[in-house]
Amino acid sequence: MERPSIWVIIVVLLLAVLFLREPRFQRSEEIFLRWLIRHSQPAAKTVPITIVETGRKNPPAPLEAALLLQGILEFTPTVVAVEPILQWGERNKDQEQIFIDQAMRVPKLVLGAELTSTPDPDAPVTEITGFTKVTGRRGELPEFSGIEHQPGEDVRILSTLGVVNMPDESSDDLHVPLLFQYRGEVIPSFALQAALLLMRVTPDEVKIAIGTAITLPNGTKIPIRSDGALLINPRMVNRARRITLNELLLAAQQHESGAATAIRLEDIRTQLVLARPATNAPDVFAAAIGAIQTNSFVRRVSWIFDCAMVVLAAALSGALRKFSRIDLIIGAIAFSAGYCLIALAIISRFSIWIPAWLPLGAAWISVLFAIVLPKPRDSARTVSIAAPPPAP
Repeated sequence: MERPSIWVIIVVLLLAVLFLREPRFQRSEEIFLRWLIRHSQPAAKTVPITIVETGRKNPPAPLEAALLLQGILEFTPTVVAVEPILQWGERNKDQEQIFIDQAMRVPKLVLGAELTSTPDPDAPVTEITGFTKVTGRRGELPEFSGIEHQPGEDVRILSTLGVVNMPDESSDDLHVPLLFQYRGEVIPSFALQAALLLMRVTPDEVKIAIGTAITLPNGTKIPIRSDGALLINPRMVNRARRITLNELLLAAQQHESGAATAIRLEDIRTQLVLARPATNAPDVFAAAIGAIQTNSFVRRVSWIFDCAMVVLAAALSGALRKFSRIDLIIGAIAFSAGYCLIALAIISRFSIWIPAWLPLGAAWISVLFAIVLPKPRDSARTVSIAAPPPAP
């Protein structure tokens, strides 16, 4: 077997070190992840979430929010989570009371709130229950010291607040923050709070290792980054039920009268009901809640896989020099296509994400060096056939 070129080994190893040590190159792998997600289906078959779109207005008017709860209560839900921040002001106090009358009937209600790092010094401090079993460094968790927007006090005492902040560094359709720092305590985000209430889990029962995982009492481990964010599959929401407010009210009216309903919502009692405005923004909270409920987390394969691919590419670099340039190029294209197909199958079946730039980059570098470097004498391209001597 042809010995691998020392230059190929050096370049491939330097490429590996660059990717493993430079966070910007690691984040570039998410370009390939987005492609995988766009062309695959989530591993979970169904997600027990009913998403109710309340309309374009954010937040909905108090009467619309009251009708929302009234329609949902017809199907006796356990947890209702309202993503828009229900802050209506003093002018809507009378209408707000109608909403409060309905909110009192909801077993567990989660309402959105927004934190701030520069609170009003004269504003009263709102306490939020935090986690007690937390290990790891908290330096990268988004830190806040006050609440900027939240429901009125009369509404707030009937509900549990869920933080809807999306920090700039994680505000995309792949990462959803699950943890925040609030006045020295680690608290859950909107998505994690809703999931914990649905699973009947208290903060004291949760173990958190920042940068590793959130461990629930049933043994579920939610993988998180050092900033407390969860990597999600945005297409998870395609497995959830989605209805409009008008469809909900019609179904509730038909259910109350005993008539046949076009949409069967009897299973809402075992699901989470998430109310959100009808926007084009991705349903990242629903995707995060669905991932927690179904234990379907997008996980990156171990770095051992990267190292093995790099070593393999360097080891085969010598053998590649025996092939012609056309064969090498065709083989590299075929390998890249096959690798992508295998990656699609793996993420669809197991929700495991294998990287692309480092393994494919190492393979293509080995091919390019095999094309540029001189061929060995016994290669198919350089072997010459001597003509036989002429007959006497």
